[in-house]
Amino acid sequence: MSTPVRPRRSVLFMPGSNPRALEKARSLPADVVVIDLEDAVAPDAKEEARARVAATLQEGGFAPREVVVRTNGVDTPWFDEDIAMIAAASARGEGPDALLLPKVSDPETLHVVGRMLEAGGAAPSLRVWAMIETPAGVLRALDIALAAKNPVTRLAALVLGTNDLSKETGARIVPGRAPMTGWLSHCVLAARAGGIEVLDAVWNDFRDLAGFSRECREAAAMGFDGKTLIHPDQIGPCNAAFSPSEPEVAAARALIALFDRPENAGKGVVQMEGRMVERMHADIARRLVTLAEAIERRN
Repeated sequence: MSTPVRPRRSVLFMPGSNPRALEKARSLPADVVVIDLEDAVAPDAKEEARARVAATLQEGGFAPREVVVRTNGVDTPWFDEDIAMIAAASARGEGPDALLLPKVSDPETLHVVGRMLEAGGAAPSLRVWAMIETPAGVLRALDIALAAKNPVTRLAALVLGTNDLSKETGARIVPGRAPMTGWLSHCVLAARAGGIEVLDAVWNDFRDLAGFSRECREAAAMGFDGKTLIHPDQIGPCNAAFSPSEPEVAAARALIALFDRPENAGKGVVQMEGRMVERMHADIARRLVTLAEAIERRN
């Protein structure tokens, strides 16, 4: 049985230490809410934030949005307790849809975390998303993505972190992201090889919605499934950029109908409006229509 498509166009980070922000997230039109225990929480507030996130998960109320919790790094003193909290909540049926692991640089980390979740009683449905935000993570993106083939890892998505990559490499984040385009494309290819989704990094200047919209369109053209966000004002432009347009959906439905005609059964190539189209184009069209229908249900 195929897995239902869930739009992940807009993935909004919210600080786990801010109850007002978490309450607001329940009403925002983002596809995914990431409750952050890492960068958005000061070291002396980690334990309080974890307890608050556990209570927030218990309260629920985020549907139809997916909920993801970003843990602290595996090499921090807070990581084990983060995992224990998420696994326990998941075992009670109160857990998030996924946890987001920062700074994943090798596939072995995913196996370790997967075994920790299993030992903690996490529900089989709990997924793991991996942030690619180190030079080693980019270089080993294919190995990391292919780890999704092993169900122990629970891996479902790669998430790019260009701020950390800029810090680690000295590459500048400029309009068009030319210094990083090769890295981004490499991670898209890696995710597809692993059969998982891939999400673009944040845009820092949340006041510059024109620039943000441009980068969303560029990311969609590059093959990303969605983009991570830092401000609610970014949700609308992001959803628009990663949603199929009405003309695109209409054209896709027409192509599907053409291949579904009895006289075209078994044909690999047919003519449509003066051009030759292959059956693989019909497969692409079906994916586009499936996504559009999922977005309509989400709306």
